[in-house]
Amino acid sequence: MTSTLYRNGVVHSSADPFAEAILVDDGVVAWLGAEDTAAGLAARADEVVDLDGALVTPGFVDAHVRTLDTGLALEAVDLTPRATPDLAAALDALAAGARALDASDPGGREVLLAYGWDEHAWPAKRAPHLAELDAATGGRPTLAVRVDGQAALVSSSFAASTGIDHEHSWDGSGLVWGPAYVKARTAARDIDPARRSRAYRQALRQAASRGVVGVHEMSAPHVDTRAGLTELMALAADPDELLPHVVAYRGELCASADDARQLRAELPFLTGAGGDLTVDGTIGSRTAAMRAPYADLPYPSAPGTSPNGVLHLSADQIAAHLVACSQAGLQGGFHVIGDRAMDELMHGLETAAGLADASVVRSGHHRVEHAMLVDAAALSALLLYGVALSIQPAFDATWGGPHGMYATRLGGPRASSLSPFADLAGAGVPLAFGSDSPVTPSDPWQAVRGAISHADSSQRISARAAFRAHSRGGWRLAGLDHTGAGELRVGAPAHLAVWRADQLAVQSAPGRLSQWNPEARSGQPLLPDLSPGAPAPQCLRTVRDGVVLYDALDA
Repeated sequence: MTSTLYRNGVVHSSADPFAEAILVDDGVVAWLGAEDTAAGLAARADEVVDLDGALVTPGFVDAHVRTLDTGLALEAVDLTPRATPDLAAALDALAAGARALDASDPGGREVLLAYGWDEHAWPAKRAPHLAELDAATGGRPTLAVRVDGQAALVSSSFAASTGIDHEHSWDGSGLVWGPAYVKARTAARDIDPARRSRAYRQALRQAASRGVVGVHEMSAPHVDTRAGLTELMALAADPDELLPHVVAYRGELCASADDARQLRAELPFLTGAGGDLTVDGTIGSRTAAMRAPYADLPYPSAPGTSPNGVLHLSADQIAAHLVACSQAGLQGGFHVIGDRAMDELMHGLETAAGLADASVVRSGHHRVEHAMLVDAAALSALLLYGVALSIQPAFDATWGGPHGMYATRLGGPRASSLSPFADLAGAGVPLAFGSDSPVTPSDPWQAVRGAISHADSSQRISARAAFRAHSRGGWRLAGLDHTGAGELRVGAPAHLAVWRADQLAVQSAPGRLSQWNPEARSGQPLLPDLSPGAPAPQCLRTVRDGVVLYDALDA
């Protein structure tokens, strides 16, 4: 048995809001309490960590991650607005990436990967033309994935080598979506096994450096292979790898319980058949299925799309999948963004209840990713059928507000109803927060900040509720909260993170934090100051089951 005593700090614990120290024995929280008592426990601990006022919290869970994409994006050309503020900068970055790859791969076989472009963020308000992409990359096969992960630009050489230029949707612009996009992603995913393993490790290690102790992997045929998911789970389970816990989801549609059982037989570690199982697309690509047309039309949109976006699944397909998963003991779930897609999901839930009884549907503890437009009828159905939501506060922080991309695409009134955090939390819908990495970075404190500072002040939630959604909420959606994970209390697994924050804070009003006065401690668990302009907390250590995954205490 090994033990570590963390003392002389502040511990975020509902079990003891005044705790200043915590003892971990063999991966489990064995004690927490006051500093003067900790002094008597120091002699029995294998390691004593002087926190010097640092904050210890439950570790974060990122409830929506594509690990392979995230790892590959870390080595790819960065086309996010932060790195490339305009179209010219993006083309320069692609040219530099192609030159670097030419040096290591003179044969020109390796695909140049790029991630994160968003034409809305560039002054030109357009993506590169195919001729511009080809000129910048010098003929190198290139795949540049849009920020939402639902469309991409491909070079002429890549389109020709994969046969994409013979797809009916190919229009010569270089933009691909739908089946052509899946084909492009599949071809680019054919990488050296060592590079694939490196991508998994890099993505998970980056998450650990940000206080993340667990991730929900959103695997799907267009994202990764079944063999890749198996490798990822083996890596995360290997104690020598020192990686966060991974909860596995696979976005494959099941028509019957036999389909679901067969999927689980091949992937016995699977928690759910869902995640990136898409009912519709995204608002940024104008492929999210909407009741009314997009507001910024006429506008060149993806070939074959309609002014209202695209539905990929019908209510009957949704119902069959939910019943199949419920009967096979798997969680089911879907990617749903537009209000028309949410309508289809509601019809699917009702159809499933007619096929197999509402209690069977509820027993599946199904989940929905994103759920950006939830009206009163949808909220009632989610509660009736026990559906949980995995949502991404960074979406609103990045693209929301009266002048953001959502307002441009949908118009102000519709955009103002996106991401109703307070309505969902107030109704009691189970919530877990995630990043959808690499769409937005895995940055948990920024997600918490986003949820407490929603553009619509009526939809802000308390900092404590936001923090719990990003910690305990992830364990809850995966059916693992019965272990005590997500809380710091005696007997709970020691999944924790240590933070240096300039100021600690207490809840002063819904959605607000106020600086903490040590002389007037309120009995509330403390959090970092997340007010506008406050420095982001610095992760000093991340611990899973008592084992250190990331350590910067001595840095």
